[in-house]
Amino acid sequence: MTPPLIASARLINQRIADTDFTQPSEIVRWMGAMQAQDYFMAKRAIGLRIKNATDKSVEIAFSRGEFLRTHLLRPTWHFVAPEDIRWMIRLSAPQIKIQMRARDRQLELTEAVFTKSNLILGKFLSEKGNATRDEISEELNKSGIKTDDSRLSHLMIHAELDAIICSGPLKGRKQTYALLEERVSRHKDLNHEESLAELALRYFTSHGPATVIDFYWWSGLSLTKARQALEMVKQMLLHENSGSETYWFKDSLINDVLIENSVHLLPAFDEYLISYRNRSVSIDSDNTRKAISSNGIFRPLIVINGRVEGIWKRTIQKDIVFIEMTLFRSPEKTALKAIESAVLKYGDFLELRTRLSLISKTSAG
Repeated sequence: MTPPLIASARLINQRIADTDFTQPSEIVRWMGAMQAQDYFMAKRAIGLRIKNATDKSVEIAFSRGEFLRTHLLRPTWHFVAPEDIRWMIRLSAPQIKIQMRARDRQLELTEAVFTKSNLILGKFLSEKGNATRDEISEELNKSGIKTDDSRLSHLMIHAELDAIICSGPLKGRKQTYALLEERVSRHKDLNHEESLAELALRYFTSHGPATVIDFYWWSGLSLTKARQALEMVKQMLLHENSGSETYWFKDSLINDVLIENSVHLLPAFDEYLISYRNRSVSIDSDNTRKAISSNGIFRPLIVINGRVEGIWKRTIQKDIVFIEMTLFRSPEKTALKAIESAVLKYGDFLELRTRLSLISKTSAG
């Protein structure tokens, strides 16, 4: 299995190259979880993987609770399906809390403080239905719990990990929180072993071909747990070697499909790049620092035939979205036409006219 075939298979499995899905909830469930710290970009991550989506239609589905946004897996925001949120939180919470422990101590946040905060949140949201961060911060401060520095973020993450709260409907352009018990009906529960197996199967099905180290990175599990999870589902997967790495995946029919003449504008923090520990299949090492900042910010990407070949940014003025591109090398004429088509698709998603304001080549080094 060559790197170009691995990249092509990932485009197919992540439903970027083509998709039969029509609803945001379908792709979120398929992917297992989708990183969503940049909410506005993350909506596009969903939209490019389903048919006929617009920014508005994805946002409506989110406000209805057809998919949710919370902290799980690695300690960052993710979109997750309602039927998956409880078992994923239960699987993720112990590891995330360990990672947060040192900073919790610096912020003087103890179990007693978290317990009190959870009780206040429960009562407040039960009466109010949903609330913004500012409204919650005001309520906690009134009750004697300080929310300065990073304390509010840690209080809210712990409440999410304790399955007290999750995302609520939008209030204007602002995110809200709601009680998990009121927002999400009960679904079939999974025990610890079933959860490990389900997470591994979802990942290798939707993100494969991938290695166990990729899964370890994406899942936030310990390496021991990640390997245990893979062992549980090996019989349902296929695998091939590339160099010294073993890649696991679900569908044997995609192995020989090489994606050509394709261009995709991927949003910041897209799963196509962020969900793998080793990203060399999709991006040259010399370009990694151009696509990912020194402090871990994943920029919007231009992906040509499975390879990251540039970055882009947008500016919206009235009814026009201006797309400024920086390519890592001069593109072929066929790629330029595909780039223009990708820009138009992004405009359709936003329901705006488009203007490609710049295509440039980065300087060497």
